[in-house]
Amino acid sequence: MTLYGLLTFCAVYTLTVASPGPGIAAVIARGLAHGMKGTPAFIAGFLVGDLVWFGIAATGLAALARTAATLFVAIKWAGVIYLLYLAYKLWTAPAERVEVKSEDDRQHGWRAFTASFLLTLGNPKAILFFLALLPTVVNLATLNLVSIIEISLAMCIVQPAVLIVYALLAAKARTLFTTPSAVRRLNRSSGVAMAGAAMVVATR
Repeated sequence: MTLYGLLTFCAVYTLTVASPGPGIAAVIARGLAHGMKGTPAFIAGFLVGDLVWFGIAATGLAALARTAATLFVAIKWAGVIYLLYLAYKLWTAPAERVEVKSEDDRQHGWRAFTASFLLTLGNPKAILFFLALLPTVVNLATLNLVSIIEISLAMCIVQPAVLIVYALLAAKARTLFTTPSAVRRLNRSSGVAMAGAAMVVATR
């Protein structure tokens, strides 16, 4: 793959990742609610989901993906349900700020990863990019293993770099909320944002 082609992909992919959508809403909501706790696992779920979609597009399985509609609808609704569950937990969270105990680390590890992974697999924006827009940026017919690795590495750099900025800004804003009433409003606002992300996925 030429350097120009790789840079073109990176530019388009960066704009796609950074554009508002359910994924960005979920990252901001989580950053406001939990700060940076569990953020690496949450972002990893988005990345692995994107890599799955890229793998489908790059290996010529796009037609199969379109025909397996039932599977992807099931994945989408699993993600919607889990996001709504997270929204409920945020809405009903206590107003007091407490440190996360070690036994609660699971919700910031594999559960955070699962939430963002399912969201990515059911996110219309991700599906549209990898199954429709990606072939307009990259000639999938001429991709070889080296090109696939190059694009995958580029994704591993671009996507976390973009999402970590949103997460850091949200976590920084979180420190402004110190009173119980402010924390309650923050939790409920984060819950609404998370539910909104679920609704966007559900209605596409």
